[in-house]
Amino acid sequence: MAKDVLDLLRSMLIDVGSNLLPEIDDLLAGRISVGEVPEARRFLALQSFGVWHQLIAIAMEYEGAQYRRREERAGRAMIGTFADVLERARENGVDREAIGAALSRLKVQPTMTAHPTETKRVTVLEIHRRIYRRLTELLTRDWTPHEVATLKAALRAEVEVLWLTGELRLEKPSVAQEVDWGIHFFDEVLFEALPSVVDSLDHALSQACDLKAPETCLHFASWIGGDRDGNPFVTADVTRQALARYRETAIGSYRAILGRLAADLSIGVSVVSFSPEFRSALDGLLAQCGSERVGIEKRNAGEHFRQYAAALACRLEATAEADRGAAPVATPFARPAEFLRLVQTLREALRETGAPAAAERKVLPLERRLRLFGFHTVALDIRQNATVVNRSLAEILSAVDGRAIAGPEDPAWPERLASALRDEAPDLSGLELSDETRDLVALFELLAEARRRDPAAIGAFILSMTTSAEDLIAVYVLSQWCSGGASGIVAPLPIVPLFETIEDLRASHEILDTIFSNRAVRRLLREAGDRQEVMLGYSDSNKDGGFFTSNWELAKAQVALKRVGHRHRVEVSFFHGRGGSVSRGGAPAGRAIAAQPIGTVDGRLRVTEQGEIVSAKFANRGTALTMLERLVGAVLDHTLQPPDTARPDEIGEYKEAFEALSGLSQVKYLDLVRMPGFIDYFNEASPVEELGLLKIGSRPARRFGSAPQNLGDLRAIPWVFAWSQNRHMLTGWYGIGTALSSFTGVRGEPGRALLQKMYDTSPLFRLVIDEAEKLLFQADLSIARLYADLVGDPVAAANVFRAIEAEAKLTEEMILFLTEERSLALRFPEFRARAEGMRAQMEGLHRLQVDLLRKVRAGRGTNEARPEDIDALLMTIHVISGGLGWTG
Repeated sequence: MAKDVLDLLRSMLIDVGSNLLPEIDDLLAGRISVGEVPEARRFLALQSFGVWHQLIAIAMEYEGAQYRRREERAGRAMIGTFADVLERARENGVDREAIGAALSRLKVQPTMTAHPTETKRVTVLEIHRRIYRRLTELLTRDWTPHEVATLKAALRAEVEVLWLTGELRLEKPSVAQEVDWGIHFFDEVLFEALPSVVDSLDHALSQACDLKAPETCLHFASWIGGDRDGNPFVTADVTRQALARYRETAIGSYRAILGRLAADLSIGVSVVSFSPEFRSALDGLLAQCGSERVGIEKRNAGEHFRQYAAALACRLEATAEADRGAAPVATPFARPAEFLRLVQTLREALRETGAPAAAERKVLPLERRLRLFGFHTVALDIRQNATVVNRSLAEILSAVDGRAIAGPEDPAWPERLASALRDEAPDLSGLELSDETRDLVALFELLAEARRRDPAAIGAFILSMTTSAEDLIAVYVLSQWCSGGASGIVAPLPIVPLFETIEDLRASHEILDTIFSNRAVRRLLREAGDRQEVMLGYSDSNKDGGFFTSNWELAKAQVALKRVGHRHRVEVSFFHGRGGSVSRGGAPAGRAIAAQPIGTVDGRLRVTEQGEIVSAKFANRGTALTMLERLVGAVLDHTLQPPDTARPDEIGEYKEAFEALSGLSQVKYLDLVRMPGFIDYFNEASPVEELGLLKIGSRPARRFGSAPQNLGDLRAIPWVFAWSQNRHMLTGWYGIGTALSSFTGVRGEPGRALLQKMYDTSPLFRLVIDEAEKLLFQADLSIARLYADLVGDPVAAANVFRAIEAEAKLTEEMILFLTEERSLALRFPEFRARAEGMRAQMEGLHRLQVDLLRKVRAGRGTNEARPEDIDALLMTIHVISGGLGWTG
């Protein structure tokens, strides 16, 4: 990172902060620790670190953008760009026909989730965006000295506002606020970025092989407003409001473009002649504007393109008014397809009248945006836990049958589900049902209604903790019974199983085989185009079996599921539930996709974008363009690999080694989490309980309010978050050292040679080792020991910490053996430099957090915890996560 950019931002922060915090210079320089600041200014000291970490991130983003520009100006295709992917395909002998076939299957769908890992408010994100823009404006043009001074003053003003803006939420966000948080990225960046990505692909294809990019290869989905799993605040009414808000956002974005078109397209009859076909189209459009027609024609006399754009805006406004329940003067659009057709007419007419550049630069972007976002902005997914679905359906069946049905534990459950799927839907309106079940019925009725109105507005129903075929059939029953005849009008609601635990991943292919063998379900799948999406959970599988085992079982499950799909002639695609941290699958997109088994991507991929990762990727246009191009490029690259390619991970000796290493790693991991006192160690040697006090998500930290002594119902996000706060980081490396050491101990030199060969040639093995190395480097056992001292049982704590310490040492040794380096993370110089540069700051923050945990916990026992200590503790959590660069 360029030192002058950091120096500039640091000097500005010191300048604006020194008034309230005289120690700020010494703090940021590491000359004093946060614990040495007087208590009266302690919170401000923490605030200074939080702001500094944010400014570092902005500077890194700026430098990344400038590096990409330098490479592009020099004519070099950066790794992962469309140009690079297509060039390598050409070098590998992939012909034009094969590229065209891959493009025809290309469908990439990033999916926003409201997981509680984003600690920054929209207000702060907006300030970040202004700072980034001011910084770019200042440093990328040749200004006069006076202009430089003016621009620096503007940048300093934004840094000042950031410094004085409170970072911690005073209240937990509502679901509606989370929806608005997601919409912020579309309004500011994504509405423009997605069409630009398609345009970039189009350009690269035209240069490489004279092909066109598929217009709808990239879409966004979202869980925000639809994720009910463990969140009682996401009701059917809340989901209805979210759908309305997404629709309102899309329509509003088009109205803004049409306003610009009505101002810009001043081409008049005095200069050009308009075709009879366009005149007829204009007349028909104006006729649907009601009493507004006269005003449109009068304002733009003789300027037919302006009239056309104004008439489109008039009908779009009528659509928005109808959505609000008003009686519009003009005719609303029934479907976005009608609007799209009229926009295409405008573009074609511009070309015909001799304005092809205006058609391409002014109207085509609207057309592309409309294809990508419709009237819905995102496809809203619904997620619910299988336990809730089964409980509600058992209640309904009990009411319908007049006898108690226990649910999945009832021996008659599978047969009753089978008959329910065949039976005509009963009338549910008169049944006495619990509030939970009544709301689930209302949800399925809403989904049917929304899909009849706009099929693209609803994505899929994600069934978390799917453990059997019957779990999925229960959702099909509810969907069919509550559809109100939607089947046949639109394709059946896609039901997506989410396999999360190691056990469920291993059973996933058998579950899908059973589902595909069910005639009623098979008929519904046929109506949906013989496609089945499967979601894979990285977080819970990691919590369940450790990092190495999770990655290997996920890879195996994909291969097995693809085989089942092929046997039943169903196209199986995957939705990867990755989080921000390495422990939850958060590796770089290009490498993560490259490591997937051959044939499992095949042009179609969904992936979650969670919490702070959304901000990091999509807060600024340049970064968003790069991230989205790399994502789509990685999918295309993987798809262009022939299905019969010999993949190292699938060679017999590699598979055998993976299996052995996975087993060894899982045993070591389970030995740890099953140690006497481990649960208490986790609860007491980390701020896991205090994380619940942070106001960073509408959802509770645990499903079903289970006790903290049971890890089964603890969400994977707090699990990973807590181990990062106490700098153990064990969710990303524990068990790997023992696995590698035991493997070489048994197999000797041939085993060592095989591991070296796997590290050199296996994308999956290399990815796992590299990401584990990064997390182990971020771990700091001297700091971790401070947290271990918080545990009430010192003997149990010593035993747990001793096991962690020994495994960390062994893992470091084995990773260095594979990488042939003398120290960790030398191969990642920027990553290492950032971590080293913040080491002194972070140590002081951790020491303060440990001290505050002692005080707050002691005060909680007597109801005397001081509010200022609680606030400072929460701020340490926030600042430490910012320093690490991720939360959960």
